Amino acid sequence: MNVAPVIVDGNIKGSVGVIHDMSEIESLNLELKKAKQIIRTLEAKYTFDDIVGESGELKFAIDQAKIAAETPATILLRGESGTGKELFAHAIHNASKRKFNKFIRVNCAAISETLLESELFGYEEGAFSGAKRGGKKGLFEDANGGSIFLDEIGEITPKTQAKLLRVLQEQEVVRVGGTKAIPIDVRIIAATNIDMEKKIEKKEFRSDLYYRLNRMPIFIPALRKRKEDIPQLCQHLINKLNQDYGRNVEGVTIKGEQLLKEYDWPGNVRELENILGRAMIHMHYSYKFIDEIHLPPLSDPIGNSKEETKSLKSSDLGEKSLQQVIEETEEDWIRAVLTSNNGNKTKTAQQLGVSIRNLYYKLEKYNINE
Repeated sequence: MNVAPVIVDGNIKGSVGVIHDMSEIESLNLELKKAKQIIRTLEAKYTFDDIVGESGELKFAIDQAKIAAETPATILLRGESGTGKELFAHAIHNASKRKFNKFIRVNCAAISETLLESELFGYEEGAFSGAKRGGKKGLFEDANGGSIFLDEIGEITPKTQAKLLRVLQEQEVVRVGGTKAIPIDVRIIAATNIDMEKKIEKKEFRSDLYYRLNRMPIFIPALRKRKEDIPQLCQHLINKLNQDYGRNVEGVTIKGEQLLKEYDWPGNVRELENILGRAMIHMHYSYKFIDEIHLPPLSDPIGNSKEETKSLKSSDLGEKSLQQVIEETEEDWIRAVLTSNNGNKTKTAQQLGVSIRNLYYKLEKYNINE
């Protein structure tokens, strides 16, 4: 309400009041707050549309994740390193009712035990040497109303496991050095790439916590189990890398795709992106498609067992440094390509994806006179 006096000949004769309906303004303020939250954090930036692939196993994982997103249940994402567990976590949050609230990511393996506990649960003033005056709220409190993604959950210590179990059971946290329980409303999305059942057998992980976390398990398939997705993944990753590197590569040739499909991909999609990125960096700008000649050597091919691969590597070990091995491989490769091009240095430079000046430098370095 806005009120103004009515003054006549210096005397107050009354007042005029204007009453405003605040419900619409409050609604607009709420929408503005949500928009500011999205702009400020930009945390959960991926959706299910960003998960690329048509294989049956991947589609099943996506369907399970979409079902899980609509519930408040704790989710455990399981899969090898590089399969896209964090991508799934982003998508689940963005498909849930909590999408306008915070999405906080924590790599449990990258933070020391002491720091992880204080970061997750917060601390009271004087809890330890160097604690901030007035204390500090933890990430669980900060994520209240939203989601928290706990990556590498299998690496947390028994002490932290006990406190996390309380969060799941009681929906409350107790700060380090404090006694007061603080109620919270947080959806936990956990992820691991290790065998949790073996961890439990070895008494390294609490079974009661595992059963709480494993209420909605989602298994993300390894890339070697969905190789039919490689062409589509390559196109998606190349589009992304073009923006990062300022290139205009259009795709991968059929021979290049075939070579990629023959590899076992122990590093999964992350390794595929790395391989494509390396190929694009060394390619000449005149090339629009990544061919097999542009791809770096892919080790551990399909058909070799782990024992065979290990034996092969062990038999080649000697006193050479990594740099020596790299230089010897590079020299052999340059000689082979130069010979195949009948000594034509321009064609050799184009095939190797290097400048002619760089090729001459390497020919002089390795004393190649062909």
